[in-house]
Order: sequence, then C-alpha cells, then structure tokens
Amino acid sequence: MTPRHVIVMVTTSYPRFPGDSVGTFVEPIAKGIAARGHTVHLVAPWHPLVRRPREEDGVSYHFYRYAPLPSLNVFGYAAAMRADVSLRGAAIAVAPLALAQGWRTARAIARRQGATMMHGHWVVPGGVTAALAAPRLPLVVSLHGSDVYVAETFPPARLAARMALRRAGAVTACSRDLADRAVALGADASRVMVVPYGVDVERFRPDPLSKTGERARLGVPADVPLIFAAGRLVRKKGFEYLIDAMRHLTGEHRAILALGGEGDLEAELRERAARLPASVSAVRFLGRLDQNAVGAYLASADVVVVPSVRDDAGNVDGLPNVVMETLATGTALVTTRAGGIGAVVKDGETALVVPERDPVGLASAIDRLLSDDGLRARLGAAGRRLAAGQFTWSHTAEALETAYDRALAFKWRRQ
Repeated sequence: MTPRHVIVMVTTSYPRFPGDSVGTFVEPIAKGIAARGHTVHLVAPWHPLVRRPREEDGVSYHFYRYAPLPSLNVFGYAAAMRADVSLRGAAIAVAPLALAQGWRTARAIARRQGATMMHGHWVVPGGVTAALAAPRLPLVVSLHGSDVYVAETFPPARLAARMALRRAGAVTACSRDLADRAVALGADASRVMVVPYGVDVERFRPDPLSKTGERARLGVPADVPLIFAAGRLVRKKGFEYLIDAMRHLTGEHRAILALGGEGDLEAELRERAARLPASVSAVRFLGRLDQNAVGAYLASADVVVVPSVRDDAGNVDGLPNVVMETLATGTALVTTRAGGIGAVVKDGETALVVPERDPVGLASAIDRLLSDDGLRARLGAAGRRLAAGQFTWSHTAEALETAYDRALAFKWRRQ
C-alpha cells in the first residue's frame, strides 16, 4: 500500500484562476493526488493574474515572487517561449532570479512541512528545481513536451535535465515518444513510465443544448457544419494545415471553422485564412477560451480537428489536452499520430487519423464525417466510452502513486 506522502510539487505553470487555459493538466494532477490522501504543497512562480486561495481541495499554494516589476513576470505560464521553438529574451533575463527564488521556496516548504516526496513538472526547470531543493528526498519528474524539446536543443538545459533524470526514482511521460526521448537524454529506461493525461468527464461531456447556444453566438445556421479546433497558435499545433484544408472540402460541405486560442502565429494564420476564396468555408478566430467555453464548443461542433505535427524544429506535443477533452465530449475527432495521440486513439474506431501536414487528407476525413451521420455518432460514442473507462484523472492519480512507490524504493536502494 502506498504510504501517505507530504509532497512538494514544483511547476512553472498552473491555472491562475478557475477555468484558466494555462497549465490545465497540472491542477487535476495535484488535486487528484490530494484526493487520495496525500498532502500537496504546490510551488509555482507568481503571476499578475493569479487568483487562488491559500488552500483549495487539499492543495496548498505557494506562489513566489521573483521580479521587481509585474511586467517582468514572464517565467512560466507558456510565456517563456516564442512560438514554442525558442526562448524569449526577457525570459532568459529573469531566469536566474526565478530559478533561485523557486529553489529557495521549494527548499523552505519541504523543510517546514516535513516533505517526504518531491515532484517536479517539466524536467527543466521543475524537475531540476525539485531535485536541488531537497536532494535527500525521493524524486518524481513528470515530462510534458516542451521541456524535453528545450533539453534537446539548449546544451545547458540538457546538462541540467540529465542530472534531474538520473537523480529521479521515477520519470513519468505523457507519451511513449517523450519517454523514449527522456532515455536518450540520460534517464534510466527501467525508471520511466508512460502516464497519459486524464480528462474531467463531468466537465467535458455531450451537451445537446450547446449546439444551439454556441452556434447562435457565432451566427452559424443550424444547417451549416461547425468544425472546431483549439490550442496555442504555434507550429506544432498544425493549424495552418487545417486552414488550408478548408479550401479542399467538397462544395456541399461549406463549413465554418471556429479556432480557439492565441499565440505568436495569430497574425500569420489570420492572413492565411483571409486568402481562402470567398466561395469556400470561413474561419472564425475566437481568441483565448476558458475551459468551460472549450467544453461548450467541443459539444456544439459537428467535427473537432486536432492537426498536430512534429514541427521543423523537432518540437511536438506530448499529448494535447484537447484530444482527451474531445473524446470525453463524444464529438467525432479528426487527428494525426503526432506525439502520443496515436497511442490513445485508433483510426476508424475512436477517431479518423490522417498523416501529418496533409490538408487534403484532413479535408477528406472531415468530408467523410459530415457525409455519414452514423459514423460520426459511432466514433463519438466510442470516444466517450474510452475516456470515461480508461482516461479519467483518478486513473492518472493512481498511476502517479505507483511512481511515488518506485521513487521511494529507489531512494532506499541508493542508501
């Protein structure tokens, strides 16, 4: 039986307020672990938008300040990277301050609270910070995607990541791709576990009422197909290929594409959409959406598309949250095998899966679903069953408890 732990969870991203779209998966991980009887102290950088109490659902929050001016708080919360392929200059400038204060805070909390386990999210910097803050405690490092890319790309980050990965008694990755890349960076394969993200099947669920409400807000008539996609507007999301796919839909399926999210490629993607012929489908840019809005659009759409790719720099999502959320909502999904997606969905059973960077393939799959109500309903129902049966956050928390057991056993073997 897993002992009850006092866990210091170190992260650089967490929903800053209820419904925030940043770091969404860290919150149910922290609260899921707390719900299983563990004490969780979450350490994260402060941000001007943070609106959290001191303690919530068993998780105590410790947001540390590191910059003299609010405008310099650009460390974490998906703000440190430009288009997800290079570090921003401002983030590099404040990194020493943020890393030092994060280390001090994690160390102080671990000592004050009598921590028995350290858990770092993103190997750089969360895993490194957790490893250095309490070197004698068992350590779990969780990989999420951009952290592995940073470690592969920047030599100083690679050295720091290797230290943390070798020090960790357990390393969790949300996809097999990330797990294999962690081993290449220096992790012991016997200590690496694939732990996919979960999904809140109560928040993300079929909702017939959404079809009326969200369509009315967008001005989409009931007889016009609605296609939805969401995510940060960066290369690895593949949204340019989805926009190009709209020109290849058959004439009978003149649809509306609603694209939620913001990011460095917004102007480029808007220009790309503006070049679509007036006779083909329209693209609506929705901007940043909170989690409730994402759920409503997922439930209202006829088809959801997740066109993820491995970008030219080699960066790829571990497992996009929106894949799991779409499955739970019961809406038909078109996607690729990028990152960990191919390990979750099966072509023709729970989604239609097409090659990466293939606008014609995306259009063909969308056309197929819009032409076949039965297929659309069958895939959606199968996705809902898969999410509710295998990918709830309680499943994720249980798997992380196994990681804690392994980290504890590794600590004792080393002594």
